Amino acid sequence: MKNYQLKIVAFLLLVLSAPKLSSQVNTSSQIQTVQPKIMVIPYVKGGEDLRTILESDINKRIALTKIKESFDTRGFTTVDFVARLKSAKDNNIFTSDNQTDIKDQIVQMSGADIYVQAEVDINKTGSGNSVDLLLTAFEVSTGNSLSNKVGQSGKFYTDDFGKLTSKAVESVSEDFLNVMQTKFTDIVNNGKSINMDISFAQGSSQKMSSEIAPENLPLSDQIEMWMENNAYKNNYHIQGTTDLRMIFDDVRIPLKDQNGKNYNTNKFALEIFKFFRALNLQVDKDIKGNTIYITIK
Repeated sequence: MKNYQLKIVAFLLLVLSAPKLSSQVNTSSQIQTVQPKIMVIPYVKGGEDLRTILESDINKRIALTKIKESFDTRGFTTVDFVARLKSAKDNNIFTSDNQTDIKDQIVQMSGADIYVQAEVDINKTGSGNSVDLLLTAFEVSTGNSLSNKVGQSGKFYTDDFGKLTSKAVESVSEDFLNVMQTKFTDIVNNGKSINMDISFAQGSSQKMSSEIAPENLPLSDQIEMWMENNAYKNNYHIQGTTDLRMIFDDVRIPLKDQNGKNYNTNKFALEIFKFFRALNLQVDKDIKGNTIYITIK
């Protein structure tokens, strides 16, 4: 009889434990990692030209190649900066010699979700030579920083700065990629963060407390109601509201639109512009970095 009872107890324990094991397997199999398209570009110091900087510095070419290889090894889709630069030159795309404009034009035409800026610093001393590498990842459409890491080669008695550059990349690539991936996954899940600053032109007859048709509610309330319906997953934060100004310091917008195309600050600014037009309000809009400025006339 005792043996029979023991068998029953053992069977019940096995049955009760089975769902837990199954749940663990299912949970792990559902984990998905969304990976961005990335382009690596060189950092440009004062007096340097982004269009020619790689031609004269092999260490920067090695750094870009090694970083790109690190991304490729992890399964990321990468964009070749040199190829994009050549294409831009061949098609005379550059409209000025301003280095910021040149960088922005290459980044925008690349189709990348993230660009990584790589700065190589060579140090020569009597106790050995070394290379420091500063990597910074930026989300293309907002300019928000996603990851910052410094890699160091260590000191060696060698003039082979190509190898030292490779060592600097190897010392930091894993941590850099992990942080960047975590931040990008958060963007996929919770949206990209932008800011919005809404104010009034001098002489405007409107205020935030003005009751605007057709709802006949204060304008500030109508703006917040619109934001609640249009911010990604209703995720936004109001920094402050006065009768003459309303500032949103963290509005989330989606990474992609409903058709799977890249969604950016410009597209969201257009939507808020159309909202004000629907209220028969004349507005100007301006976009600087990841901030939208709306001025109500």
